[in-house]
Amino acid sequence: MGIYLVDVGAEEWFSEDEDEEGHAEIAAGLNAELVRRGLPPYESVPVAAEFVRGSGQSFEEKMVPSMESFLALCRARLSDAETELLCGWSVLVPVSLDEEIELPVESSYSESTVIAGAPQVLVIAEKLAAAVALPLSEVPEMCDNLELTCWFLDGAAKELSAAAPGPWSEDLDASFYVALYLRAAQHSLRRGCPMIYS
Repeated sequence: MGIYLVDVGAEEWFSEDEDEEGHAEIAAGLNAELVRRGLPPYESVPVAAEFVRGSGQSFEEKMVPSMESFLALCRARLSDAETELLCGWSVLVPVSLDEEIELPVESSYSESTVIAGAPQVLVIAEKLAAAVALPLSEVPEMCDNLELTCWFLDGAAKELSAAAPGPWSEDLDASFYVALYLRAAQHSLRRGCPMIYS
């Protein structure tokens, strides 16, 4: 059990079958709002890729550590608006959005759905990554099978923090979430896919 952050393929995104976790209502609501804003609808969602470990074609990470220190880091380093944008969405899409879109559609953990743009989330995540000097060359980039979660929780991050300490190693829980949001936004943009909590 627990909360996972995963990507969504076209079949699931456009499916009206709620038993199969379809998101057609969210997809339609998003497109209506994009058109209202004079933007093209988001229709080029890729099909879910067949799982190949390390391919970077899918994304699945588990939100295991406490978020308390990460939220404290956000309060210290970000504005309230930036913190809300980074942490407040329920769906992330690879579309540039000047402001989030809220739909009156129930999502996995809320009575409404808040949609944020990956380009905007990426800028904020990069700001935090720079603030804690996250060792990006060492942090897993392909997150298709809990690579990031395992890297932080199974000892590799702790070993690196001993060999190459820095601000990032002072609080590995906070750094995990910095890396999680950074890699999620990067994956959404690279694959052109939505991201949701599951």
